[in-house]
Order: sequence, then C-alpha cells, then structure tokens
Amino acid sequence: MTQAPRFIMIGGFLGAGKTTTIARLAAQFRSAGQRVVIVTNDQASDLVDTLFLRTQGFDVGEVAGSCFCCNFDELTRTVESLGESARPDVILAEPVGSCTDLVATVIRPLEQVYDQRFRIAPYGVIIKPSHGFKILGESSKEPGTDGTELNGSVTGGFSPKAEYIFRKQIEEADFVILNRADELSSERLDQLTANLAAQYPGMPVVRMSAKTGMGLDALHAIIDGPGAVGSRAMEVDYDTYAEGEAELGWLNCQVEVRAASAIDVDRFLIGLLQRLQAALAAIGAEVAHLKAIAIADGGQAVANLVSSVGEPVLSLASESQANDINLVINARVGLDPDRLTAVVEQAISQQSDGVGARGKVISLQSFRPGRPVPTHRLV
Repeated sequence: MTQAPRFIMIGGFLGAGKTTTIARLAAQFRSAGQRVVIVTNDQASDLVDTLFLRTQGFDVGEVAGSCFCCNFDELTRTVESLGESARPDVILAEPVGSCTDLVATVIRPLEQVYDQRFRIAPYGVIIKPSHGFKILGESSKEPGTDGTELNGSVTGGFSPKAEYIFRKQIEEADFVILNRADELSSERLDQLTANLAAQYPGMPVVRMSAKTGMGLDALHAIIDGPGAVGSRAMEVDYDTYAEGEAELGWLNCQVEVRAASAIDVDRFLIGLLQRLQAALAAIGAEVAHLKAIAIADGGQAVANLVSSVGEPVLSLASESQANDINLVINARVGLDPDRLTAVVEQAISQQSDGVGARGKVISLQSFRPGRPVPTHRLV
C-alpha cells in the first residue's frame, strides 16, 4: 500500500530562518528520490520566499491574502493543485511569521476535517538566538546578533504584544529549532537551551544552522520520528494576537529597474536594503524583516535585513551585471503603511538614480494585517 504524503509545517517568527530551513529539507528529500512540494504563505501576493524557492527548482504553491489558518480551504486547494501531475511524497508548509495557534487551526483540521490522509510530522518552530535571549531573558552579546536598543525600545520587531505571539508560537510547538547555533559559543547555546527548558518544561530542542546545514540530521530525526503531534493544548487571546500583528506595516511590491549600461546586480540589491535601513532608522521605525530578490538574465540575488540593528546580508549572490533587473521587496516594519510606502518608493528612486537607472514600481500592496478569523479551530 502506498504511504500517504508526509506533511511538514515549520513555523517561527519573522526573520527566524524558515525559508532557508525548508529549502535545505526539500533539497535533502529530493536528493533521496522523493517528490517534494512546498506551500508558502503571506498576507499579500508577490512573496520573495516563493520566488527564491522556485529559483532552486522546487514546485511551489502560494497561499496569499491571508494566513493558512484563515484560509484553510485555499491551503488544501493549493496542496491538491501541486499534486495534480504527480503525487508528492513530502509537503513542506511555511506559515506567516506573525501567526500562532496553528495546531488548532491547521494541523487538527487536516487530521479531522480534510478528507485526504496525510502523515503529519511533529510541528517545529524556529527561533533565532537574538530573539530567544531578548524574550526569554538576557540580551545576546554574540557577534552578528541584534540585542541592542534603538530610540529607547528593544529592536527586532518585538513589542509586548508581538512578544505574546512569539511566546505562543513556542508554547504550541512539538519541538523548537534553535537556528544560527553556529554563531554562538557552546556556553551561550547551553544558556539559551536552559532558558527554554525553564520556561517550557519538556520541550525538545534541536540546535541547527540553516545556513551551513549543521544539525539537519537531528531535525530529520525528530520530524521522521514517532513523536506526538499537536499535543500541547493552549488558550489564545485573539485580541492581543490581532493587536500584535497589526503593529507592523506590511509591504510587498514589484519593481522594474532599467539602465542604459549594465549595473552590478548584487551591489544594487544590498545598497537598496542599506538605504532602506538608514531611512527607517532616521524616523525610528523598527524593522521586523526586510527581504528582497533581484532577478536578471545573469541570475538571482537575495538580500535580507532581519532587525533594525545589524547589516543587510546578501544570502544569495548572482555575481552578475545586467541592464534590466526585476525586484520583489517584502517589508515588515513598525510603521504606518502609507509612510512605509513612501520610504520604499523613495529608496527605490534614489538607489536607481545613483546608478543611472530608472526604477518603476509595477505593483504594490501596503497594509496592516486584519484580525485573524480561523476557518476552523479544533481544541
């Protein structure tokens, strides 16, 4: 008898490393001869993660306009459409980074409502060390982290209401993935693990680096193992949850950049994020996540900024020059959406002018997420 597809959902807050982790998992499953499909999720269309994963050759569907929990039927339709040509062995799902309560609104409905049978893996939530130390105790001082303050407030996209979402994500998880473990000393890793154990007794922890692949075997072992799925029941204050999400302005846009002579794609992209970071810092707007992809004839480049403090990182280099570049930008910032739009449009114009190019916004969506209203909630 043919086994049912494996459904693996990896959650975590904005900038934790979900997409990189999912790409690594997908590559390993694919190298083992399994057919893998991926479902991404965002409050709007034009998602950088979808384009990035497709450039890696993966079969990717996108649920846009609302989270998995609020559009459960679209999640199942997307999975079905990805399986039309050939039945997948593995379905990898990446939910919106500001969502929680996913066991009650996604995993249990897949088990109890949806008429297709899946083998659902234990639900893992990724945290990065700077978020972990900031919320669970003691700001991180490790190189490359963002445990400092900007304009009197803790950086990294966390207000008390956003912290509520972060903590609820951990509370409902079957296990926690401690990402970027390669950037911490063993003492700091032990300290963060101890903080998790003290506040979430019995929570399994996987130490991993999505960037290098360190710890990926341990992650495979836990998602392929016999562990309980969705066993941690919890209550959620949807008023606080909704207010935490709505504190961030969300922006997704597509841009065409046209130049008379070839420009360096990687330099242009990282320069754009540096310009955005400076402009947002100047008005005290806190960055939860900025992500951009540049697509040109010579290849693709991806850059990320995961906090107000620290430098934008070129996570995928194209090492190419081009006259025509297509950009997709995703911004999650503690700022009114109209002001965020103005900042992004000005940065695009200035960065383009600086290299003798013309930047034209083709499409743009900017808003605050509405109150989450799950399709199902099974407790």
